[in-house]
Amino acid sequence: MKPQHPVLQIAISRLQEFVRRPEAVFWVYFFPVLMVIVLGIAFRNQPVETFAVDIVENSMADPLIEKLGQHPQLQLNKATAEEALNRLRTGKTTLVVSAESGINNLEYQFDPARPGSMSARNLFDDAIQRKLGRADVVESKDVIFSEPGGSYVDFLVPGLLGMGLMGGGMWGVGFAIVDMRIRKLLKRFMATPMQRSHFLMGMMISRLVFMIPQIFFLLLFSYLCFGVAVYGNWIALTVIVLLGAVEFAAIGLLVAARARTLETASGLMNLVMLPMWTLSGLFFSYERFPELFQPAIRCLPLTPLIDALRAIMMDGKPITTLGFEIVVIVVWTVVSFGVALATFRWND
Repeated sequence: MKPQHPVLQIAISRLQEFVRRPEAVFWVYFFPVLMVIVLGIAFRNQPVETFAVDIVENSMADPLIEKLGQHPQLQLNKATAEEALNRLRTGKTTLVVSAESGINNLEYQFDPARPGSMSARNLFDDAIQRKLGRADVVESKDVIFSEPGGSYVDFLVPGLLGMGLMGGGMWGVGFAIVDMRIRKLLKRFMATPMQRSHFLMGMMISRLVFMIPQIFFLLLFSYLCFGVAVYGNWIALTVIVLLGAVEFAAIGLLVAARARTLETASGLMNLVMLPMWTLSGLFFSYERFPELFQPAIRCLPLTPLIDALRAIMMDGKPITTLGFEIVVIVVWTVVSFGVALATFRWND
């Protein structure tokens, strides 16, 4: 029987080791789903925000409440001055309104540093001014924007996909190689005719087999539970996912090329990943950072991957418009794999 190619043998052995470890299956396939569930629920589309407003009890409290009627965004509650201020202090109400001198002379108490306080104050003041006869000079109307693909969850999922590809490549490849070095397995490989390039390619291929099903499982779950759809071409999305998986597998190889302990590998991986967690737009747009830093941020390994995923999933852009992102991903892949191949040692 003709022996299998070393690349294939390494890939198959890694797959067999993976499926025999239930904890690894959990972290690869189910932990990202848990993150989507938690963050998807936390940042789901919600109804119009409402504000709790306490009206200080006096002779003017009931007329004031009657004037406002049933306002859709104001939850009006009568309370004594002491109770209202205590509720304001503990965050149970957003605004305290007193009308001791009459409806035409209101006093607002609120904490401007607390989210929603200024909005509640302005909303209440606008409502009572209109009820008392204020005429607006400018006529206006509201047009509600609610388009599929425009929610925060739609923005979040591509970021989580990119984070999964980064973590899977870095930890799944880099950590595994250092673990093999510690267990003296690399010494045994050194005694075989297998080349370093075969070993490294086998590790990258095994990671791809893990990551691709994970990504599409996550996409399916996000669609079924939160309606996150892909508006672009699925082939283009698959290409970007493959490029991202190979990119971070190569970076994982580079980090592990000379690391001799798990502590060293963990430190190097966190050093590499931490800037991308904070700068590459996982949970919010990197355009919030000063414009001076934008070029450097766009050239980080994770940034073009997330940008490309969002462009395809949210905007439906064709892959031909993602030339810059693809070039940056390919450059990181080639350079990282080349340096890893040059510096890798079976036993250091």
